[in-house]
Amino acid sequence: MSLFDDAVLVLKSYEDQEELRQTYLDHLASHPDGMWKACGDGHITASALVIDPSRGRVLLTLHKKLRMWLQMGGHCEPADATLEAAALREGTEESGIDGLTLLPGGPVRLDRHHTPCAWHLDVQYAALAPVGSVEAISDESLDLRWFAYDEVADVADDSVVRLLEATRARL
Repeated sequence: MSLFDDAVLVLKSYEDQEELRQTYLDHLASHPDGMWKACGDGHITASALVIDPSRGRVLLTLHKKLRMWLQMGGHCEPADATLEAAALREGTEESGIDGLTLLPGGPVRLDRHHTPCAWHLDVQYAALAPVGSVEAISDESLDLRWFAYDEVADVADDSVVRLLEATRARL
């Protein structure tokens, strides 16, 4: 199965945000290249909110280009077999934490936003950090920092706050 086919199946089984979910499916139906950065009309991306429930905190990255505190994530790559694999790869690469595990149950949220390269149709997961894990900043970040749940709204935009709320509801 291709990454494209996996994305369609994941989105068809996602039961929330019906209108936005359909926008994603329509995009893929009309853009065979809709998984890739080269698709100028927009593309599917995958992200992971790295969370440490035992300590009530999340790890956010200060994105180098956007200069915003965000969850880990980005473009799908040809080696990604599934959207989950893409989200886990992005989470691991950008957090420096090995052993992340995705919260069961598939995507936590969808978020469509415009970026300098194109529209991102982000499929958002949550990743649990192993106890005692230590983060390491990547070259894609200006900074990497743990925030208590109640601090996130002070530093991040509404999309990150909604992702945290949805993740906490699933925990």
